[in-house]
Amino acid sequence: MKIAYFDCFSGISGDMCLGALISAGVDFDILKEELTKLSVQGYVLRCEKVRRSGITAANIFVDMLDEPQPERRLADIKQVIDNSELPERVKGKSKAVFDRLAIAEATVHDTAPEQVQFHEVGAVDAIVDVVGTVLGLSLLGVQRVYASPLPMGKGFIRCMHGIIPSPAPATLEILHDVPIYGAGIEGELVTPTGAALISTLAEAFIDMPALVVKKVGYGSGKKVMERPNILRLIVGDKHDQQHHHPHEHKHGESSHPHQHGHLHT
Repeated sequence: MKIAYFDCFSGISGDMCLGALISAGVDFDILKEELTKLSVQGYVLRCEKVRRSGITAANIFVDMLDEPQPERRLADIKQVIDNSELPERVKGKSKAVFDRLAIAEATVHDTAPEQVQFHEVGAVDAIVDVVGTVLGLSLLGVQRVYASPLPMGKGFIRCMHGIIPSPAPATLEILHDVPIYGAGIEGELVTPTGAALISTLAEAFIDMPALVVKKVGYGSGKKVMERPNILRLIVGDKHDQQHHHPHEHKHGESSHPHQHGHLHT
């Protein structure tokens, strides 16, 4: 059983998810190639290595070219996903993330989810981040996703609608039934896309589960803060604490089977 644990000590956004996955071993060129199956043009996906508090992280950019982008509503985005030749599981999960985003935005703006407009550039960004993240987890063979409780920023955020409070209203709508806490940091730590991704994909928001670590990745956010603005992704195999194998014993522990109360056969 392969587990992914998102350690969101500085929050989570779509680009941080993508960066963490690439840093944890998803092949960037394969991911880019797979994303061309979506009929979304006018952007270039770019990955840079950055250092945050001495930790190397992947910083992902969706660079927009000067091509006009259509206004996209929920149905348009779902069609883009459905028309691709991506695996059905990836399509299904990606659409579920967009449903969650649209329902939250609709609640905040008192409209129907079908009427929510994903603004031109935002739509491309979101499609790449969401589908790329779901795809990345699939490429790593992840079967279960967990995450830490989510830190919330405070103060205000500048967005298309003007100045709004942090956390953004849409983010809080998305995070119903998810454990959150105030981090005491000015600005936005969890974006609506990050919130929609993790609340759709994670089975639970818990302290780190028992796992045998296989890969660790760090994805960078765009803002430089006092604390390292990175998302940590830990990928490993589920660790069954009842069944130690002799080679897994800590130094100095006995590996005699009678200590387990039963014999391994």
